[in-house]
Amino acid sequence: MRNMPRSGYQRSLVHLTWMCLFSSMPHGGARVLEKTFEEWMRYRDECLRRMASEPYPAGLFCNRTFDMYACWPDGSPGTSVNVSCPFYLPWFEKVKHGLVSRRCGADGQWVTVNGSQPWRDYSQCEEEMESTVEEEGAHQLMVSFKVLYTVGYSLSLLTLISALLVLTVFRKLRCTRNYIHANLFASFGLRATSVMVKDALLEKRWGMEVLQVADWEALLSHEAALGCRAAQVLMQYCILANHYWFLVEAVYLYKLLIGAVFSEKNYYRLYLYLGWGTPVVFVVPWMAAKYLKENVECWALNENMAYWWIIRIPILLASLINLLIFMRILKVILAKLRANQKGYADYKLRLAKATLTLIPLFGIHEVVFIFATDEQTTGILRYVKVFFTLFLNSFQGFLVAVLYCFANKEVKSEMKKKWQLWKLDHPELCCAQ
Repeated sequence: MRNMPRSGYQRSLVHLTWMCLFSSMPHGGARVLEKTFEEWMRYRDECLRRMASEPYPAGLFCNRTFDMYACWPDGSPGTSVNVSCPFYLPWFEKVKHGLVSRRCGADGQWVTVNGSQPWRDYSQCEEEMESTVEEEGAHQLMVSFKVLYTVGYSLSLLTLISALLVLTVFRKLRCTRNYIHANLFASFGLRATSVMVKDALLEKRWGMEVLQVADWEALLSHEAALGCRAAQVLMQYCILANHYWFLVEAVYLYKLLIGAVFSEKNYYRLYLYLGWGTPVVFVVPWMAAKYLKENVECWALNENMAYWWIIRIPILLASLINLLIFMRILKVILAKLRANQKGYADYKLRLAKATLTLIPLFGIHEVVFIFATDEQTTGILRYVKVFFTLFLNSFQGFLVAVLYCFANKEVKSEMKKKWQLWKLDHPELCCAQ
């Protein structure tokens, strides 16, 4: 008897992994791989039982074997052995009448390539690549999207950290309004970090080298998914925190405009509960539902939309409240500008500026695609939706940090004063005029 060479064994596993991850099945590649591995295990067990139960022929023959791809019976010397395409292939329905073949040499050994690789013709079992050009274009587009949002989140994270340092270091900038800004910046920073960590964990997981069956089991185990699931939970929490700090910004600005008298200290504690506490109320039941009902992969797929709405309903609610407050604030601003339009001939321009400034602060743009999920949109609409969502979400932290920190007159004035004082304290470092 002759065992399958290790190099051929490794090559079969790598080949199968590649076929599953890059198949054109409508489901995610990771889910296809998980189901395929389960079917492959069933195929292997059936093959081993059949080989153990059948009697051996007399004389010279090529030994029955399972070469990690197909189950081979004993072969007669100098003949080709044909078996049906293995049923674990994701596209088996398309190739169920196809055959895979190996040659049994005259010496009673299976024919190999380069002395160790098993020769096998599985051309009839390969998936037909009818949409190669279209799929390649979609793949390149998704790669471009990933580059886009990676740049956006990286730029946002650096800008947000800088803005947080500015608001923290300068004492004269410490007030309720800037504390609220700082919390909004922190929620954006955590969101950017969670997205990049999740991507890194996914790349590490699906980029691991598959050399033996144990590697498959490790790859698809729940333990291997714990890291990306934790990052997914953190990301969902930060997305919710984003929207509820948007809501805090809206409530605070509205109370300032209508001239409400209140204790900022007492209200700031409520703002903290609203911004950081409310997301916990929704993320915990969503996490429990995923663990109990959809505990697969990284919890990124939404097979049961009811669980998805646990996260989306509070986002929708916060966005709608923000939209109402936004419209109310614009009405107040418009009334005040009109009352003073003799002194401000450009009041329409000022109104437009205030409007454009408030949109990213309140996250009003989120309402546009709130109901259009990735699962519900197809074709060009899906790509348009994905582009705008990724672009706005990834660069929004950068925009908010610039508008409400670095472009703020109070911040610029304080930074200028500190710079002048630093130059006076370090004259030797300044260039002589």
